[in-house]
Amino acid sequence: MTNYQVRHAAHPSDVKNYDTQKLRDHFLFENVMKLNEVNMVYSLYDRVIAGGAVPVEKPLPLEAIDPLKAEYFLERREIGIVNVGQAIGIVSVDGTTYELGFKEALYLGKGNKDVKFSSSDAKSPARFYFVSTPAHRECPNKKVTLAEAEIVPLGSSETCNERVINKLIVNTTVETCQLQLGMTELKNGSVWNTMPAHVHDRRMEWYFYLEVPQDQAVLHLMGEPQETRHIWMHNEQAVISPNWSIHSAAATASYTFIWGMGGENLNYGDVDGCAILDLR
Repeated sequence: MTNYQVRHAAHPSDVKNYDTQKLRDHFLFENVMKLNEVNMVYSLYDRVIAGGAVPVEKPLPLEAIDPLKAEYFLERREIGIVNVGQAIGIVSVDGTTYELGFKEALYLGKGNKDVKFSSSDAKSPARFYFVSTPAHRECPNKKVTLAEAEIVPLGSSETCNERVINKLIVNTTVETCQLQLGMTELKNGSVWNTMPAHVHDRRMEWYFYLEVPQDQAVLHLMGEPQETRHIWMHNEQAVISPNWSIHSAAATASYTFIWGMGGENLNYGDVDGCAILDLR
């Protein structure tokens, strides 16, 4: 079964007037992972799609949704997939099979027609998170393990933001058209991500939070630097970050998140920083 929602872009001056529920309705993707379903949100910010697939008894196809007006999902798109389940997941692509362990990624380029998700063990199903962007050219498929990622340690325990950035699908590891995707893991005792905060007018971003303990929560910060808002989030939920918005968080425990970007360029460092004391 495939389910989808379409989320329209919102002007920042409009978002200033949103109450809590309206913020959640426009930006939060609550039910990413459901057994035997593919769920996705098609954001009209740079037309980036985020979704989840949890195959149990049988494979789940990656189907073209109606808004794409395409014969198959990757007819004009590319996709990055990460298995966030503990068991091995299997992605079959036009007859080729890729096995993904926990936190391993797979890039699929434009033109791949028959994509299916399945689990090696129905009792412990794989949990696939994916981000897809439009693509104007074909790039080769590639699996990326954590050992093959570009790893960047950042932050410190003194500022509660000691973390490791695993750049899984970026232009230094995988040839893509415009997709960038990676995973940031916070060290025990650290709770802040992307602080000091930044914006990047050239790209929108999706954040997907995982490894959040069941009784804990993430306080995701968004909005213009001088007009910030927040959304409380739980494990395995995703949130849209518009190009004009900061995307930062603090949580009640350590956690991991997957970031996926699409837009103007592939320059990971192309950001406009926001000084901590300037935030409002």
